[in-house]
Amino acid sequence: MNLYIETALYRQITAHLCAAYPKEAAGLLLGNAADGSWHATRMLPLTNKFAHAEQYHRYLITAEDMLEGEDHAATFGLDVVGVFHSHPDSAPQPSDYDCQHALPWYLYLIVSIAAGEPAGARAWQLREDRSDFNEAVLAIGPAVPARPNSSTFE
Repeated sequence: MNLYIETALYRQITAHLCAAYPKEAAGLLLGNAADGSWHATRMLPLTNKFAHAEQYHRYLITAEDMLEGEDHAATFGLDVVGVFHSHPDSAPQPSDYDCQHALPWYLYLIVSIAAGEPAGARAWQLREDRSDFNEAVLAIGPAVPARPNSSTFE
């Protein structure tokens, strides 16, 4: 499984996450998926809905947020392919809390934000049995020309 994110989109994602530091922030990855590859081409930044005092280590995306994301993605002929969120001053790997609240059909981009700056990113997908995550190959790079009905890597 692979996740490809264009450099300009990754900069938008990290700008949203850095602006929330030292709290966690999150949003949705919009794009296409086929044959085990996800290509994120847009993002929808979201407001962290978790209790204010816990936002330093938790984020909440509501059902309403997901519906908004589906509607927003459909406007561009895309799907919600994943979720991105920050881990302030922590490694970009899933926590136990992440494992308990993730869904197996999305990819999860976790970005470490250290002292307000991006400090690494990794992508993950929850196993079908919800026991743990498998790491995805994360590729951040230049825009890839769109091809009809294809989101595979170049």
